Amino acid sequence: MNQLLTGQLALVTGGSGGIGGAVAEKLASGGAMVAVHYLRNREQAEETVHRIQEAGGQAAAFHADLSDVRQIDSLVKEVYATFGVSVDLLINNAGQMSRRASITEITEDYYSQMMDVNFKSCVFLSKAVLPYMLEKERGSIVNIASLAAHNGGGAGVAMYAAAKGAMLTFTKNAAKEFAGKGIRVNAVTPGVIANTPNDRFKTEEIRRSIIAGIPLGREGLPEDVANAVLFLISELSAFITGETLEVNGGMFMR
Repeated sequence: MNQLLTGQLALVTGGSGGIGGAVAEKLASGGAMVAVHYLRNREQAEETVHRIQEAGGQAAAFHADLSDVRQIDSLVKEVYATFGVSVDLLINNAGQMSRRASITEITEDYYSQMMDVNFKSCVFLSKAVLPYMLEKERGSIVNIASLAAHNGGGAGVAMYAAAKGAMLTFTKNAAKEFAGKGIRVNAVTPGVIANTPNDRFKTEEIRRSIIAGIPLGREGLPEDVANAVLFLISELSAFITGETLEVNGGMFMR
């Protein structure tokens, strides 16, 4: 265990498995106390907490529906009450693509679902923790977007891609607003990452075709994203804010 984040409290949304679970464990290995948020998969969230504790870290699991602002506010208060300190590090990872839908098939309910879980949660969680960060004059936020924010994604993912694109724009604006107050805001855009819920959208043939187009010749792993988050959330990136770190094996280069 290194000491990059010792004494700091991290809140990882969507932390029950996949990218979120890997991020939670990576931050704990850096010395952070970790609040692991989940919506449906309590068992996996508790497994993530158990692995952190087995390695000597501090963690606890918390349930909330992040499409509900009242539950967001309650979550932040519950985390404070559990650990006795406020959130120093926020990783807005919660998100989903529940199904593909052509633009001609988008309903108002589907629109709201995609925007709420992928973008609204990012905005209002940031709002909820920022007063504590401002009081301490320090803090770091990392928003987990997607390669789809740059290229629009594949067929049927217009609202998911739009929500992730909005997240990147929000990241830049928040970084500007709080740069002079000791708070940094950055983003990560994962490309094709294995061992995540999006695997269900890929047949083996599609998977092989995608890998053929990745210059590094493989899918990414949740740990690849977690390493990028650790860099951006810690003082290793002390002079970086408003930036987007691409984690896609070379599929997209700026």
